[in-house]
Amino acid sequence: MSKHGKNYKEALSLLGKEIYSLDEAIDLVKKTSKVKFDATAELHLNLNVDPKHADQNIRGTVALPHGTGKEVRVVAFVDESQIKACKEAGASVAGTAELLDKIEKGWLDFDVAVADPSQMRELGKIAKTLGTKGLMPSPKAGTVTTDAAKSIKEIKKGKIEFRIDKLSNIHTVFGKVSFETDKLKGNLLAIVKALIDAKPASVKGSYINSITATSTMGPGIKIDVSEATTESRK
Repeated sequence: MSKHGKNYKEALSLLGKEIYSLDEAIDLVKKTSKVKFDATAELHLNLNVDPKHADQNIRGTVALPHGTGKEVRVVAFVDESQIKACKEAGASVAGTAELLDKIEKGWLDFDVAVADPSQMRELGKIAKTLGTKGLMPSPKAGTVTTDAAKSIKEIKKGKIEFRIDKLSNIHTVFGKVSFETDKLKGNLLAIVKALIDAKPASVKGSYINSITATSTMGPGIKIDVSEATTESRK
């Protein structure tokens, strides 16, 4: 039995090459989106690193110049003096006591959590719950900060986290299929540049093995790594 439906096969028929230029790939991401909703533009990269080595366990953040196209729900673990500023910055819920109570009762309707360093000890009660869902605030992700309101604003505008998995892959998003081509390209190049900037000194030779773009439920489109890395430096 076929693993893919009619729409996927139709999208796949539009592909005829092994590797595509940036502009070709982004055009195909848009053309191969056959779902009835505004699909997410996804980016998948494989790096020539070994995550078992601490210096090669790559993790960081990047501000997408044109945002993700998604409304990000942010909460803030802060003391009373910061609650108002965090809510004005866009936090749906702010305040450690209130958040702890809601989460202990099973509430997890948010995408990102930020925390003031002074509140991290309190999160011990729910650390396992947040960690399992990938929601635990972290200094490396920029979500443990003394300026929570600023961090919330950046996240709402399009700041995202990237993190390598056990197979040396990075999986992230770079917008919505409805975005104009130049905006998708700008976001994609921002991610590539951030990864190049995060290259460990211990890695010699090639660094980015492959870059693949796709839309939600669409086929993978391989991008010319050399062109993408060169363009990202401009």
